[in-house]
Amino acid sequence: MLEFRILGPLEVVGDDGPIALGGPKQRATLAILLLDGNRVVSVDRLADDLYAGAAPVTAVTQVQRQISELRKLLGAAAIETRAPGYAIKLSPEQLDLERFERQAEAGARAAAMGDAGAAAALFADALRLWRGPPLADLTGEPFAQISIERLEEIKVAALEQRIEAELELGNHRQLVPELMELVVAHPVRERFRAQLMLALYRSGRQAEALDVYRSAREALVDAFGIEPTPALRELERAILTQDPSLAAGSPQSAAEGAEPRGRTIVAAPSAEDRIDLLVAVSEPLARSSGRELIVARLLHGADELEQESAALNARRGSIAARSRVAVFTTQDWSGDLVRLAAAHDADLILLDVSTEIDAEVVPAGLATVLDRSPTDVAMVTGPGIDQGAGVFVPFGGSEHDWAALELGAWLAVALDAPLKLVGRAPDPHGDARDASRLLADAALAVQRVVRVDITPLLATGEELSAAVEPASIVVTGISPRWRRDGIGAVRGTLIRGARVTTVLVHRGPRPGGLAPHGRRTRYSWSIEVI
Repeated sequence: MLEFRILGPLEVVGDDGPIALGGPKQRATLAILLLDGNRVVSVDRLADDLYAGAAPVTAVTQVQRQISELRKLLGAAAIETRAPGYAIKLSPEQLDLERFERQAEAGARAAAMGDAGAAAALFADALRLWRGPPLADLTGEPFAQISIERLEEIKVAALEQRIEAELELGNHRQLVPELMELVVAHPVRERFRAQLMLALYRSGRQAEALDVYRSAREALVDAFGIEPTPALRELERAILTQDPSLAAGSPQSAAEGAEPRGRTIVAAPSAEDRIDLLVAVSEPLARSSGRELIVARLLHGADELEQESAALNARRGSIAARSRVAVFTTQDWSGDLVRLAAAHDADLILLDVSTEIDAEVVPAGLATVLDRSPTDVAMVTGPGIDQGAGVFVPFGGSEHDWAALELGAWLAVALDAPLKLVGRAPDPHGDARDASRLLADAALAVQRVVRVDITPLLATGEELSAAVEPASIVVTGISPRWRRDGIGAVRGTLIRGARVTTVLVHRGPRPGGLAPHGRRTRYSWSIEVI
């Protein structure tokens, strides 16, 4: 049985040792399939990823040739042809990423049951599977950048949890040097700061522990104009008062300040008059799921800093969900937005877009966010959430449609509203069974995860705008060919013609809003494959 390794340079190992792979395009094709193991990757997406959104006219032929060459190396049965593309077949032991995820999840279960020794050992075993930076030989490939960042992120999450277990075991003195290095490498990652503060305090170094908090606050304010989380502030207070609960061996010793970072939603309105729109969509999601809402204004100049900060702080008082706000200047809007979402464990980024967005070309800054975001991105336009007939999700089965379905289901639960799936109706003499089956499969997948009433609807492309007009809000996936074709003509018509708020969704690799809370060390997650 072949063994595939991506937690380091890409490798394939057979019974007789490593298998020599071909050039960069062949290796990239295999990596893309492995990152979506046992799931279909469309030919369009393969071509898009291989050629960084600028696929030549021969791209489909090139993809087919790479698949043919890989089959010669790996065996004809290794890669299946499934419409609209290909899927690599993997058993549970074949991919090092899957073995890492299973070990890490076993560690998390042991930690939840209070067995810190087993948890520390399991996380250490999982981390030993890493042979260096993930996909180290593909760092120059544009498609690999966000995947590499996501893989590094799940490694760091496992490292945090291993250190947490070690703290429970009383190994605080031994952990201080390692944590100091990690804080330097991850200056805005609050959990490492909290763990270092706790380790220093337990080692009799109270003043140094407080210095770590002060430097953490400076780093967060300088980077994002945002204060530390309540958990980190509470840990500082407990250290100042020498709270007995911080002592090693106390059952609550690590729970207060070194807890796992809370999952968040980041809303980034483009202007003061768009704050209400994004809050109207994001606040129910945050409130219903216990997530923290971060509302951030990223300004290109400092002239309006005070005014925008006052407006945001005033709006925060009416947000029912747990929330923080940030206003800061930036010369790299897309890069800083992505860094903010990554630093605060965002499950979703919300942006506002104009109803006049060009259906054929995604603006450069927005395209950068879609390419680099670790999580799903929701692009919102419209007046807000009306009292309509529920959440409508036009659904065709692409990866972005599945992300839209997850967000739509999450909104339906948050709003206590019905969910309506809109499929493409065939021509008058066609057979509606295929479209209705797709909607039925999607409904069954959603209902495995969340309780929500779902109704299927069928409409032609021309009827779509009228079909969704009764909605409270419409959620739809962006075109799978968005780099080449923009958001898509049908979606452009939907946005321009709709009288209700419409949300365009782009899928990111991080687990989305319906994912179980224990999936911090899982590379990806989808209701499609549960």
